[in-house]
Amino acid sequence: MERAESRIIAMSEELRDSISLIDLFEMFPDDDTAEQWFVKSRWPDGIRCAHCDSDNVDTKAKHPTMPYFCNYCGKYFSPKTNSAMHGSKIGYQKWAIAIYLITANIKGVSSMQLHRSIGVTQKTAWYMGHRIREAYKIKSEKFSGEVEVDETFVGGLEKNKHANKKLRAGRGTVGKVPVIGLLERGTNQVITQVVPDTEGETLRPIVYVNTTGNAIVYTDDAYAYRGLRRRGDAVRHGTGEYVNKHAPEVHINGIESFWSIFKRAYKGTFHKISPKHLQRYFNEFTGRHNARSDGAEKKMVNIVRGAVGKRLRYKDLIS
Repeated sequence: MERAESRIIAMSEELRDSISLIDLFEMFPDDDTAEQWFVKSRWPDGIRCAHCDSDNVDTKAKHPTMPYFCNYCGKYFSPKTNSAMHGSKIGYQKWAIAIYLITANIKGVSSMQLHRSIGVTQKTAWYMGHRIREAYKIKSEKFSGEVEVDETFVGGLEKNKHANKKLRAGRGTVGKVPVIGLLERGTNQVITQVVPDTEGETLRPIVYVNTTGNAIVYTDDAYAYRGLRRRGDAVRHGTGEYVNKHAPEVHINGIESFWSIFKRAYKGTFHKISPKHLQRYFNEFTGRHNARSDGAEKKMVNIVRGAVGKRLRYKDLIS
């Protein structure tokens, strides 16, 4: 265990910025080494109880799967306890590789690809993927600078659906799920939220909740944004305008680029996403976009820390 820990420290110093596949398997050659990495990532200042947060911990507990015992609350625990990995029997090495694959691929990783890459069943890979996406679910700070706001629709084309799945209610956005997105230009951070509709009563409050009163908000000319109580302007998409030639700052090209990445992943990686899981996928793409300037290992560490307190049971996932 001590040798594994020293190996993790040495590798961590070398691999802050990027990790190749060769580096990855040198970093996580076995479960023991990977487990120590999870310990260091979750508790950088020393192991604390996963149940009560006490630092009065016995690190040599005699338990087959729980190596730590809290002398304060009397409970056993491991790096997986009370996190998105809670109760998982999958080894630490496979979890580390799965986290790497999802954080490193801009268009995500399908459950089929993940199951082939780490040697688990497709069902297990699907569950692991959603547990990792759960770690991306964080509360963002309010945007206060120049903010682009737009909405998009996600879903398959009506003409491509089986006859018993077609709504027969028209074309365009019929049968698709609306999503609103905000991008702050200064930080290039994004917030996304799946919404029931694109009415003004739905979209405007989301803009207010996620921006400060002094934010400058740019939108398209959708009716829902009329009367928005924020400084800003709208680009007239209805007339074929994508950048205001008189005020070149008036555009929403940044958030539209984010939509394009997600939609390419939808078509090329996942092919189909259930509406009930759509927010979790957007959490992944939003979190990965917001952390794009971090080093490779830091992105992985953030997943480990973000997973704490976010248990996701399989029966809740499929209910």
